[in-house]
Amino acid sequence: MTADNQTYPLVIDQRIDEPGGIARLRLRSPDGSPLPPFTAGAHLDVHICDGEIDLWRQYSLCSDPACNAFYEIGVLRDPNSRGGSETLHRIAREGGTLEIEGPRNHFPLHEEAPQSLLFGGGIGVTPMIAMARRLQALGKEFTLHYCTRSRSLTAFQSEVEAAGLSDVVVYHYDDDVGTTLDLHAELAGAREEPHIYVCGPQGFMDWVISHAQAFGISDDRIHREFFSASVDVSGDVFEVVAEKSGVSVSVSAGDTIAKALSRAGVKVEVKCEEGVCGTCVADVLEGEIDHRDHFLTEDEKQEGDMMCVCCSRAKGKRLVLDL
Repeated sequence: MTADNQTYPLVIDQRIDEPGGIARLRLRSPDGSPLPPFTAGAHLDVHICDGEIDLWRQYSLCSDPACNAFYEIGVLRDPNSRGGSETLHRIAREGGTLEIEGPRNHFPLHEEAPQSLLFGGGIGVTPMIAMARRLQALGKEFTLHYCTRSRSLTAFQSEVEAAGLSDVVVYHYDDDVGTTLDLHAELAGAREEPHIYVCGPQGFMDWVISHAQAFGISDDRIHREFFSASVDVSGDVFEVVAEKSGVSVSVSAGDTIAKALSRAGVKVEVKCEEGVCGTCVADVLEGEIDHRDHFLTEDEKQEGDMMCVCCSRAKGKRLVLDL
């Protein structure tokens, strides 16, 4: 089986309902053939389709990158989502099938680093488990800090133990002051400038990143991944020209470039709709961009020649895209 950008079916071989409203899904190929390889930090694009719900969502792989017999992902039921996680929780049953794309990796592990510090907040621990598996296999120095609301709501504990990671995973619970993460002490005690990996709620990531920066850790050693993000679609009206298609549209406040172009017949592939996955990145030929995504790097944003059309906007009155 090969992945590329193809959509293919996987069977839900096992579903385990973990604490904290997380469903752990084990996925296999229908015929039992080996799955496409992946590297630590990779994710799957999952098609969630049921009734009026027709969405693509991204879920990090937490299984062992050395294993190609199955994939494992964790799905948090989020009542504040746009229906993706709630629907997947409802329809995901053992023996059922999900349409998949990937694996893809926008959050790669720097395996050459002499020391790595992994910080997972809640469901954000999933890519960290795969990273921890890989670092352990390589014999690298690392620690995984797993932060949750309470011990009783902490998912993947059996997974951590089964993988032999108990000695390198430190649990921190919001309701137990004795386990509070002392980030200052952790960074001060690092053997040398480490690589930092963080995934979880926005506030948690901001907190870890700001501390790492305050300790002088360079940006190229600080790595983050977003599961979701709020989308700000406020702003003035502007024109977008899709040059290849010969189409011009007006994008008002509350609208997005991708939606406006789609209504005009210009095909724009969109998945997360939150500026997280990078599927909708388009080349910009003219105009100044108001970047509102979490996918492009700061250097890429400064270059000003590409944008995520699912959420970003124009700073001026007009943008010309290579679409």
